[in-house]
Amino acid sequence: MHKNLFFHALFFFPLLQELFIGHALRDREATIIHHFAFSNDPLQFRYPHFASGFAMSQALLKKIAYRLDCGDHPDMDFSIDPSHELALYIWENGKGPELTHASQLCLRNHPQCASYPLEFHACGNPVAKESMYFAVKTCSKYHKDRIPVVKHTWAKYVLHIGFYSESKDASIPTIDLGVPNTEHGHCGKTMAMLKHIAMIAPSLQDVRWVVIADDDTILSVARLRQLLSCFQPSKPFAIGERYGYNVQRSPQGYNYITGGGGMVFSMATVRQITGSTYCKCPSDSTPDDMFLGICLARLGITITHSPLFHQARPLDYAPEYLNPQLPVSFHKHWMVDPLRVYEKWFSKVDQQMEADYLAQKHVEL
Repeated sequence: MHKNLFFHALFFFPLLQELFIGHALRDREATIIHHFAFSNDPLQFRYPHFASGFAMSQALLKKIAYRLDCGDHPDMDFSIDPSHELALYIWENGKGPELTHASQLCLRNHPQCASYPLEFHACGNPVAKESMYFAVKTCSKYHKDRIPVVKHTWAKYVLHIGFYSESKDASIPTIDLGVPNTEHGHCGKTMAMLKHIAMIAPSLQDVRWVVIADDDTILSVARLRQLLSCFQPSKPFAIGERYGYNVQRSPQGYNYITGGGGMVFSMATVRQITGSTYCKCPSDSTPDDMFLGICLARLGITITHSPLFHQARPLDYAPEYLNPQLPVSFHKHWMVDPLRVYEKWFSKVDQQMEADYLAQKHVEL
């Protein structure tokens, strides 16, 4: 952030008014990540790009403090996108100010920018392919349409992968967990997956990271390898897209990693989860990602949020939000071609890192 330029960008705004200032984003269509707000006209509502920075006038801050002191907290169970939810709270159904767009709070750097998001850079060499185990959660009704997508895209670039189902299918092959499929929740299946991984860990001595993905998760193995270079696998880590449940209403609220975007655990975390009496599913159909959030909280393992994971499809996000990013994942095949999504967002970087990997292996031989 350029402090002088930031002050200059705010200089001409009247400080005595209630002002909320940022780089404005607008949804192109109603989306689940914003609770389908403004479904008739999503473009009418502006919310800030947090990574570009935002500002509030003193008058607005005083009003927010007064509302909170009076018990007027945001009325929502789930916290998904804090930028949109904050803008809704401030707008207060039309009684409060709308976001004022400031072009100096940029998406990318240029000379007139007061602030802009930093592009992600790896912290060192990408983690080794050998250090990652990918666990794909599936069921028999999706074996023929979703699993081929996984195999034709990102799974080409992994060394260790297991397809976990409620039935055996030698053509894939799947690992039958002995847990019946449920329409919702899947806690029983996910915990059985983690237990199976912990059981086979001695035969996967190089594996340090476990990635759990749905069969309709679309991801980049290369970008995951780059991201994980910033973490120590010997420590208990849980990485993904953070959601919150009742975090603004109750001390019993908790954070969790939303499963569709992919959940990454260090092997140390997998061992703690599977060895703990705190992490037994209430039922097979309990929401697995939410219960894992409770489990991790009980174990004292902090969830690390990364905005590079995405629970929804690319079209569910404002294009300007995705523009400066290097995404790790998207989720859902509904009304999109997953092969095209992979080709647009992930194919090139995965191919390049695979070429580098093969070249290095050739040198070693």
